[in-house]
Amino acid sequence: MSDNETSAGIGPTGVPIEETPDSDTEVCSREGHLGASGNALLRADEVTAGYLPGVSILNGTDLYANEGELVGIIGPNGAGKSTLLKAMFGLVKITSGSVVLRGEEITNRKAHELVPLGVGFVPQTNNVFAALTVEENLEMGVFLRPRAFKERFSFVTDLFPVLGDRRAQRAGSLSGGERQMVAMGRALMMEPSVLLLDEPSAGLSPAMQDEVFFNTKQINQTGVTVVMVEQNARRCLQICDRGYVLDQGRSAYTGPGAGLIDDPKVVELYLGTLGRASL
Repeated sequence: MSDNETSAGIGPTGVPIEETPDSDTEVCSREGHLGASGNALLRADEVTAGYLPGVSILNGTDLYANEGELVGIIGPNGAGKSTLLKAMFGLVKITSGSVVLRGEEITNRKAHELVPLGVGFVPQTNNVFAALTVEENLEMGVFLRPRAFKERFSFVTDLFPVLGDRRAQRAGSLSGGERQMVAMGRALMMEPSVLLLDEPSAGLSPAMQDEVFFNTKQINQTGVTVVMVEQNARRCLQICDRGYVLDQGRSAYTGPGAGLIDDPKVVELYLGTLGRASL
């Protein structure tokens, strides 16, 4: 750990921070990441990526998720949270660094190549086929393994019974929370080992947000590793095993979800007024 990456002194973005002796929160460091991520299911190492040539949104981001974990990613707008998920899923080009799944490098592999490897992704918007029925949406999720449809449909509708009840209804006529359920269900049809969720509660009512977080926890409890980006910091950290705070394209802080919720320096320096309100 470098001199400016300690639990007291100067934080990773040059902001003075106060020591919090009883906190499990850690300032992210390469040494800490490498020491903890050796057996990770999914690992991102020093990822630099962006949407335009020469313009990087991520600037050496580290992240890992162990098998069966639920990992949350929070932080200010523009910190690179969604970009990190898209980069890991092959939707944004990584210009340096690497992404590793079960010890195999998958950096810049295309999305259609990652799905058979066990990586699922649910985007924030445009995540259902509105003109298709619920059942047809789920069929699209398993088009690479059509013979598995019956088994996986049973699994998904056991998890989300409302999808079985609405199987013949067009997805575009569902509520926002129900459409999010369809999107999650479709991603689960290929039996992923890791599921990447990008802002699953965005635009939903508080009641529907609670349902999405409950559903996310349910998915994780079936054994699926979940990496979730969220603006609703409090609810995300309440259900996740570990969390990351991203700032200026880097992993700034990490620790147990409960530790990040209670860490005043994380709220003050990285979540600001919005963070204080939601926490």
